[in-house]
Amino acid sequence: MRKKILPKLLIAVVVILLAADLFISNYLVNYAIGRSGDGGDREVSLDVETPGEGVEKTIADNRALQQTKNEEFLAEHPGETVGITSDDGLALNGVYYENTDSHLWVITLHGYRSDHRAGLAAAQHFYDAGYQVLSPDLRACGDSEGDYVGMGWLDRKDVLDWVDWVTGQDTSAKIVLYGVSMGAATTMMTSGEDTPDQVCAFVEDCGYTSVWDIFSNELKLRFGLPEFPVLYSASALSSVKARYSFKEASALKQVASCEKPMMFIHGTADDFIPYEMMDTLYQAKPGDNKTSLTAEGAGHGEAMYVLGDAYWESVFSFLGQYM
Repeated sequence: MRKKILPKLLIAVVVILLAADLFISNYLVNYAIGRSGDGGDREVSLDVETPGEGVEKTIADNRALQQTKNEEFLAEHPGETVGITSDDGLALNGVYYENTDSHLWVITLHGYRSDHRAGLAAAQHFYDAGYQVLSPDLRACGDSEGDYVGMGWLDRKDVLDWVDWVTGQDTSAKIVLYGVSMGAATTMMTSGEDTPDQVCAFVEDCGYTSVWDIFSNELKLRFGLPEFPVLYSASALSSVKARYSFKEASALKQVASCEKPMMFIHGTADDFIPYEMMDTLYQAKPGDNKTSLTAEGAGHGEAMYVLGDAYWESVFSFLGQYM
């Protein structure tokens, strides 16, 4: 009797474990990349550098100053809503800030679960530097369609479509891709594609090496869970639901194929995307047409507020060599 019961019991346990794994994996996919998911901010980890009191005041002061500039910029340049259709049939929208008679263009790429408005600081500074500005809402964000956030991987193809939109407006365009956080990963993932000659340079601020790496890190910090088996199962499920796996979505591999100029920026107190990822990415980028900028004490996406004017002076000094 016991010999008959034991196999059935083992089968039942396996079925229960598989069902639990599938349930958790489905939850994580929806949580992390589902349009209505809740994978936003978390409490700051105590394992990273924290900004000093002076740095925090600098950040607060520069944020307030930039907010005023953003409001003034929008009041004078409300922008025009524009749209394209992605290769998989999604309606993608963005805002175009026309800068008359300029052939310099920037495509600003926003971060995770945000929209084009998160890039207003970049839009304002690039516009004032004489650039035409295109600020898309990435898929499943803002006014763009999509059920799953692309984490840069699906977005890289969309960005190429936006590049086509730009060159359709201006055949003499010289384009830079600029992104922060997920937008930085999008920038880097696009850099490994066969970009047209009009794309001249890339600027990434606090981007991650790969979706797998960042999700593995967040899985530990948010849920105290190891990679195996949940992340493997979630990645496989994402391949079905969102049409990409976390492993294949690698900025690191794409950067290794990039021959065009790239600038890497990161803050040493970044709790969400470890500062060490910048050096890994920088080392992977071939050639000498690259530079890096470190913001001491800056948290995630705070480099521009810690460095202030020096941030933009460094960006435009780098781009001035190639645009």
